[in-house]
Amino acid sequence: MAMQKFTLPDIGNYKDIPVIEILVNEGDRVEKDQSLLTLESDKATMEIPAPFAGVVRNIQVKLEQRINQGDLICEIETSADAAPAAKVETPAPAPAAVVAAPQAAPMPAPAANIPLASATSEKPINAPSSGAKYHASPSVRAYARNLGVELQHVVGTGPKNRIQTNDVEAYIKAVMQGEKPAPKALAVSMTGSGIPPVPNIDFTQFGEVERVELSRIKKLSGKHLTACWLNIPHVTQFDEADISELEDFRASLKARAEKAGVKMTPLPFVMMAVVQALKEFPHFNASMCADNNAIVLKKYFNIGVAVDTPNGLVVPVVRDVDKKGLFDIARELAEISQRARDGKLSPTDMSGGCFSISSLGGIGGTQFTPIVNAPEVAILGISKAKMAPVWNGSSFEPRLMMPFSVSYDHRVIDGAQGVRFTTRLAQLLGDLREILI
Repeated sequence: MAMQKFTLPDIGNYKDIPVIEILVNEGDRVEKDQSLLTLESDKATMEIPAPFAGVVRNIQVKLEQRINQGDLICEIETSADAAPAAKVETPAPAPAAVVAAPQAAPMPAPAANIPLASATSEKPINAPSSGAKYHASPSVRAYARNLGVELQHVVGTGPKNRIQTNDVEAYIKAVMQGEKPAPKALAVSMTGSGIPPVPNIDFTQFGEVERVELSRIKKLSGKHLTACWLNIPHVTQFDEADISELEDFRASLKARAEKAGVKMTPLPFVMMAVVQALKEFPHFNASMCADNNAIVLKKYFNIGVAVDTPNGLVVPVVRDVDKKGLFDIARELAEISQRARDGKLSPTDMSGGCFSISSLGGIGGTQFTPIVNAPEVAILGISKAKMAPVWNGSSFEPRLMMPFSVSYDHRVIDGAQGVRFTTRLAQLLGDLREILI
């Protein structure tokens, strides 16, 4: 018999992180990498897994408690013959510090068919006796908060009385039909002081349907993008850059890049041009203060790059781009993009960005309006380059033109600044020698 102490591991630059779910009870047997508890910062939700298998003893954390790296979570009895006090269903294992919300359990039926009373009297995990008033995943908690629903009033119909999205929707429907009194927060939302929810429709009345759960990444990014869109007054400026010389230079580096073991795409060139433009227009390298009365001008240049993964879009950050050479940027960009596709990014990999780039040039399209990635104040969207006739003063000549767009926070950047920035960025991309001046 051996008793191992389990403390909160290093999960990045986070402090005083609240515990929003305890997924096990004392006496539960857990496997290695099985989630023990869920933390939620202002940027990410993460499940903390067990480092080894055993029986949970002496849980030292409570719901809503704020913990830091090194704080004792529990002890785990690692004896092979240690008998658990009781067997409780727990969520599926998750990697350490995954920046995503746990999946809600599958929904048994559309909201209209969910009963308002639970069909089981079985005691839920994290019941009041363990310090919790209800049991729901972080994604469901966030969904309820956005709608102004207090979960202590909602009856869960999932496994072990777990509250699901459909239960929240059923509760709102019951309130609207007068079957239940509306809590204060929901009453405000329903009277028009908040943003009204999209009506819940039973699409089965029109034909055959299939419910497909969003990935954890899409649930998290959806919440973040909604907040960005609602809180930032967006303006998008469109332009195009003549990248004929840039493309010729990139092609000339192909052999050297292969020898160095890197793939030279146009993106590292764009990142270097963006950094130079940010130096010349510092308001694009800023963030709005919480009181909306001042901005923070950043003296570092960390560039976020949107990466398309099987589970959704993520934006890892390449740090200190101004201090790195072209091949170094290309190498780091390839490495961090591969970690993103493998689902191995840490919270640190996606924090600290100053300005983001979303490139769709490899797919197609002409123009698009990217959403500003708060707390940043601007984002660059790159579309597919194509050959076009350009007047040189005496005749038309074919040039490789790359459309791009810059969305920005109009509270920080006005229209004149916006067009000056895009004009300068087009100049830099058209003649990379400008970066040296």
